[in-house]
Order: sequence, then structure tokens, then C-alpha cells
Amino acid sequence: MPERDWMAAQFEEHRPRLRAVAHRMLGSLGEADDALQDAWLRIDRADTSGVENPGGWLTTVVARVCLNLLRAREARREDELAADRMPAASARAVDPEEEALLADSVGHALLIVLDTLAPAERLAFVLHDMFQVPFDEIAPMIDKTPAATRQLASRARRRVKGAPAPTGDASRRHRVVHAYLAATRGGDFDALLALLHPDVVLHADRAVVPSPEPVLVRGARPVAEGAMASLGRARSAALVLIDGEVGMAMLEEGRLRVLLRFAFDGDLIREIDVVAEPDRLRKVQVAVAEG
Repeated sequence: MPERDWMAAQFEEHRPRLRAVAHRMLGSLGEADDALQDAWLRIDRADTSGVENPGGWLTTVVARVCLNLLRAREARREDELAADRMPAASARAVDPEEEALLADSVGHALLIVLDTLAPAERLAFVLHDMFQVPFDEIAPMIDKTPAATRQLASRARRRVKGAPAPTGDASRRHRVVHAYLAATRGGDFDALLALLHPDVVLHADRAVVPSPEPVLVRGARPVAEGAMASLGRARSAALVLIDGEVGMAMLEEGRLRVLLRFAFDGDLIREIDVVAEPDRLRKVQVAVAEG
């Protein structure tokens, strides 16, 4: 079999794993498929005569492409932050149902937290912890020693691990936020209303809508009506720890877009702070919420 045909066959054989690597690296199905296409163009031009482990070699090529995309994403974030604007929405067409299924299989919370990691941290964690790639194979991709690469993965692991299952008041708050998310996803207005203090106040920064000024909403019914209007966003949301406290985060096209922080009065939600401005998002620590 000609070398090119052999490598094409190997690429197709390993495509499910390569797509999984790209999806966890980028958080977006559309970008993952773009990364695989870019990787194949590079592979098709490369001399593969010396490749002895095609699966490992292909994983390395795809990971390098994803790393470049993550670094470009970071540069765009810096530009957006400097310009004080929200990221532009992508016109890439993807199957929303397939995107949701893939996200569910990985965990929305995990994808959200992965988006807060630096590109090298994300690469080290995803390849080693999720795909068992040895550190000595990962290290050259990020110009680090294996020991330094291990430290990057360890640092990412601490962020991803989050905290033990909550107890006491923290456990009660966790249950309330979980119920809030379930009611919002399910469009259950009455269940949502029952979770809100009658005098609940919602603050939303100007990037949420977006609007020229921050938004302030008072009262359980208006707040619940607003939450129902964000049903689409709620489908990509998950419980996370925000600076150590339970909250919600929403992912869009592989990127963390919105955080919801809560304050409580007993078992009722008294305040909701909706955060979408890039500068505010960058200042919080987000981790997976267990339990």
C-alpha cells in the first residue's frame, strides 16, 4: 500500500480518539473538526516513512494544532480585553445535539474549567490525565522538561479536582443552585420561583445582554422571567465553584462566557450576580464542584 494511503487509513482508524483529544483541548466540536482538517493537511504533506507508532504520532500532530489554536485564542482574548468588548460569535455551523451529547460525555463543568487553564496547562492535563500520553512525549510540544510538564499537569489537576463534596450550609446552597439550574433548563417557572426570595435582586454587567449600562432586576417574578428567557444558555451551563463558592457557569463554543454568583437568605436565593465582562471573568478562580 502506498505510504499516503496507509497514513490516510491510519488517520481514519484513529479519528475517534483524535477527535476526542481535539474536543477536550478546544471545548468546541466545530473547532475540533477544524483542527482535524488542519492536522490532516499537515500530515498529508509530511514524510511519514519513519513513523513507527501512527496512533501516538497522529495524536501529537493534532495536539500541536490544538495548542496553536489555544494560543491564538489567548491572544484574541487579550485584544478583546484591551478593547473592552465581548468575543465575536462564530458563524461555524455545528449540530447542537451532537455538541450537547459530547459535552455531556465529558462533563460541562470540566470543559468550563479547562477553558480557564493556560494553553500549556490544558495540553499537559488533557494528554496525560485523559489520554495517558507520557510526560516525556508531551514536554517537547511545549518546550518544557518532563518534570516541568508534570508540574503543569499537577497544577491543572488541582483546579479541575475542585473541592470535596460540600457539607452543612455549603451543601444546602449546592442543592439550591442545582435546583435553580434544573428548573431553568427544564423551563419550570414555578419551581424556579419557589427558589427565589420575594425581594431577590439580580445584577448583570453590561456584557451579559449586552447593554450600555449594567442591568438591575428586582423581585422574584421578574428575575424568574429573565431566567426563563436564557433557557438556551442554561443547556450549556453547569455547577462550578467560583472562588470557592458554588455558582453556575455557561460555556459557548468552547469558551467560558457567563458566570452566575449567588447570595442566600436561608434556603432562598437573595442575590444573583451575572458576570460576562472579560475582565471580570479573568479575575475569578473556577473549579469543578463535586457532590
